[in-house]
Amino acid sequence: MKKLLLTGFEPFLNFPVNPTQKIADELHGEKIGGYTIFSKVLPVDFSVSGDRILSYIEEVKPDAVLSLGLSGGRFKITPERIAINVNDGAKDNSGHAPVDEPIIEGGADGYFTNMPIRKMVDALKEQGLPAEISNTAGAYLCNHVMYRVLHLVNEQRSDMLAGFIHIPASHELAVKHGRVPSWSHEDLKRAIVACIEVL
Repeated sequence: MKKLLLTGFEPFLNFPVNPTQKIADELHGEKIGGYTIFSKVLPVDFSVSGDRILSYIEEVKPDAVLSLGLSGGRFKITPERIAINVNDGAKDNSGHAPVDEPIIEGGADGYFTNMPIRKMVDALKEQGLPAEISNTAGAYLCNHVMYRVLHLVNEQRSDMLAGFIHIPASHELAVKHGRVPSWSHEDLKRAIVACIEVL
């Protein structure tokens, strides 16, 4: 059976819980759509997260890598089309706030995912789950991780599928935060399972 590395993130900024962490933890070891799921949770740290996911790829040797990120404020499941070679944004959990930093000096300006994101969106809509392709993963940690993995794909691992999906807040987070639209945890998890099944 093929292997899929699924990653989520720890809590960050003013989000005291991160639903991607819970989804990753709960799907670890599951068998979905021909893949055995190997889940890891990444730190929200520009100096650590990219190297960490590459070390997990070396450890697991997956056929596909799907990373999840929280986008508090979005109200649909949004598979990302592209990652750009820029770190920029609010302070990470170590206190670093990059401004216009390249992720990889001399690296490509951007990389497109090689996952079937249009089919993912169609599958989600068929299940009654709001979804659309996103054309910006921002310039924070989500984009950073997506870019680092796709750089590896383009330089060394053209056989490996890799992509990133942003999800809305869970009800649990919305209650704690107070100002973001939210989905039930069950629907968020069902959406990610559906996307994996498309692969």
